[in-house]
Amino acid sequence: MTLTQLEIFSLVAELRGFTAAATRLGIGQSAVSHAIKSLEQELGVELLRRHQSMVELSDIGQQLLLRARAMLGLANTLRQEAADARGMRRGTLRIGSFGPTSSMKLLPGILRRYRALHPGIEVHIDEGPDRQVIQWLDERRIDVGFVVLPEERFDTFMLMEDQMVALLPTAHPLAAQASLNLKDLCNDPFVHTEAGSSELVTRLFNAARLTPNVRFRCSQLLSTLDVVRRGEAVSVVSEGSLPDDENPGYVARPLSPRVPRQIGLAVLDSRQASPATLAFIELARQS
Repeated sequence: MTLTQLEIFSLVAELRGFTAAATRLGIGQSAVSHAIKSLEQELGVELLRRHQSMVELSDIGQQLLLRARAMLGLANTLRQEAADARGMRRGTLRIGSFGPTSSMKLLPGILRRYRALHPGIEVHIDEGPDRQVIQWLDERRIDVGFVVLPEERFDTFMLMEDQMVALLPTAHPLAAQASLNLKDLCNDPFVHTEAGSSELVTRLFNAARLTPNVRFRCSQLLSTLDVVRRGEAVSVVSEGSLPDDENPGYVARPLSPRVPRQIGLAVLDSRQASPATLAFIELARQS
């Protein structure tokens, strides 16, 4: 069993195909097939079930995938510790990001400084909803992720705090109020943003034993803002995710009582984090 075999197996499982994995790795499909076949023969189990248009993991393949990713993560850490001794001239950093707050406001500035200091580190960024970043951390598909705090099962590092706000069309009867409570938002159609702090919004309503009248579900914040701007719904989003716009076409009002939101970075275990990961966290905390 080699690390190359494990890397190929992990990528085939992620992309659900031999051709896609071969393209990503820049090798022939026959080489991918040979690596998987050799790994299965050595382990004596079927890792992948082949179908006409795709492959899927077997039950034992799903279990071994987590182990394979853990081994690949450890191997990457070892490489980067060696690179650290050489001035971190080489290495890889995989970052998970969600929503405008991290992807558009926090990450660009951190990355500019990071790339200036560590140009040899190859950076990969995956974007998805906050719950998906958590899943990527659990599955070891990323080294570090932006998360909404608290997240007790990870080692976390706080970066910023803002607050959750209600979004209303400018002509809404409640737009003149200085603040709003969640109950005020249950009488109108509600638009729920799947990106960003969607889990936090859901928890807020559940904790208050309230059910918003969800009529829209948008994958991007810009779509949510457009729905509110047209007067079709109200919403709850984070203040820090809103774009800087003098005439946004909607109004944002703080929730009462105030609902703070903390954004930070999370890793599975900071003691096993690679030098490239720790350097990124340190820069982020200084920003």
